[in-house]
Amino acid sequence: MSAASWASLQEAAGPVSRETFDRLVEFERVFQKWNRSINLAARSTQDDVWRRHILDSAQLARIVPEAKNWADLGSGGGFPGLVLAFLLAGRDGASIDLIESNRKKASFLQAIVGQFNLPARVVARRIDDSYPLVPAPQIVTARALAPLPVLLSLAAPWLTKGAHGLFHKGRDYRAEVAESTQRWSFDLVEHASVTDAQGVILELSGLQPSDS
Repeated sequence: MSAASWASLQEAAGPVSRETFDRLVEFERVFQKWNRSINLAARSTQDDVWRRHILDSAQLARIVPEAKNWADLGSGGGFPGLVLAFLLAGRDGASIDLIESNRKKASFLQAIVGQFNLPARVVARRIDDSYPLVPAPQIVTARALAPLPVLLSLAAPWLTKGAHGLFHKGRDYRAEVAESTQRWSFDLVEHASVTDAQGVILELSGLQPSDS
């Protein structure tokens, strides 16, 4: 891929080495091969994996550059979890837990973690069965998994204990935020997406039940 692609990655994620860029390019190739067999991502995005999935995932690293302990809910085809694992590689003590209950997708995640020696652990469980296995992440992520009220319920065991949430959302996110405030109180920062003019990354912290 071109120098422009490397520049686009650094624009999204912050400083990224050429080695990390090359590894992500190779990951894209391997992902497309797997995707033809087990449908890891929508076929409509097959020709734009770099922007639609890799850059879209990588932008989380710029928001919280110092975070080392991550958990990704419903990792699926590895977005954002695997991309973050590539970006975390080489940082002392950094790791991400990839929580995915689908057996085929969990096998794909494990294969990529092994092939690229990534600082990631695949937790092949339902999210609500994984709480004791993933005790204290600093950051919890999810992309294209569920509406925000559902995400907050799933992530509450971590978010109510100090973790921050970073959740990709589309143009209708305000309605999801409004619905979430009926049950929860939280601090919210909206980050404009670098890949979708109508999208945002919602950064949530201080989650507590609204009647507390």
